[in-house]
Amino acid sequence: MNTPSSEPRGPVDSSRIPRYAGPATFARLPRLDEVGGRTDVAVVGVPFDTGVSYRPGARFGGNAIREASRLLRPYNPAQDASPFALAQVADAGDIAANPFNINEAVETIEAAADDLLGSGARMMTLGGDHTIALPLLRSVAKKHGPVALLHFDAHLDTWDTYFGAEYTHGTPFRRAVEEGILDTEALSHVGTRGPLYGKQDLRDDEKMGFGIVTSADVMRRGVDEVADQLRQRIGDRPLYISIDIDVLDPAHAPGTGTPEAGGLTSRELLEIIRGLASCNLVSADVVEVAPAYDHAEITSVAASHTAYELTTIMSRQIAAARG
Repeated sequence: MNTPSSEPRGPVDSSRIPRYAGPATFARLPRLDEVGGRTDVAVVGVPFDTGVSYRPGARFGGNAIREASRLLRPYNPAQDASPFALAQVADAGDIAANPFNINEAVETIEAAADDLLGSGARMMTLGGDHTIALPLLRSVAKKHGPVALLHFDAHLDTWDTYFGAEYTHGTPFRRAVEEGILDTEALSHVGTRGPLYGKQDLRDDEKMGFGIVTSADVMRRGVDEVADQLRQRIGDRPLYISIDIDVLDPAHAPGTGTPEAGGLTSRELLEIIRGLASCNLVSADVVEVAPAYDHAEITSVAASHTAYELTTIMSRQIAAARG
């Protein structure tokens, strides 16, 4: 882990080695073993998509995001920060979860997250389908107590079961509320839209404590007002951000399993995230990138930039805490 007396090891120098050469770690950063096995922010993949209800393929999302991230650069002008110089960020590889047993996979992901968070790192997780958010939240709550949640998604993901299964990509946040690992005073969906099974879906969601900012709200009210509302709802609580890439309109993210028309633009998503820079972001995920349905890396590029903004926020906060 980076300390005040040591310099973080950053990405490969792209002025010396072409971006298309070498292993595709996130943003061409060092692997976890190359920084002594300890890091401030661990970028980790979870190649798991057994919990999907429609199009599969998100198991390949993490590596697609890594490939698209080759073009990321070390200085982030939107946040006026060089995230990889402020804190040690490293690629922690993948968590290998059983693709034939969802319950076992959930336990495996939770245990691996426990190890990474136990080392002092924050996690930037690349999915995988949205099932993985539940074990990640369990692990984060062990460290911070019930956390605030901002959930960027076209869908609520607070349904009860699918075909009798409790753990799917449409159920993680209902389970998280039931388990008491979320701060129900500070929960919000952002970017939701599209048809539901019935009005009861919204009633159940409200009872769990979720506020909703629809994609139409973002369009009408603008990103600055939405970000301000979210900041006020979160306050100084420890915050987990979970981003399903289908929060974006299919024009900006065609490579996903359950696309819905009328979504956010990639610019709107990035600007809202930047507006949350003052929040206490303890970990985050970007999920549901399914590259088989992508073209020209549109979805993977959007996901890589989203993860970059989240990583920048965490790095800035780590550096500020060190004075």
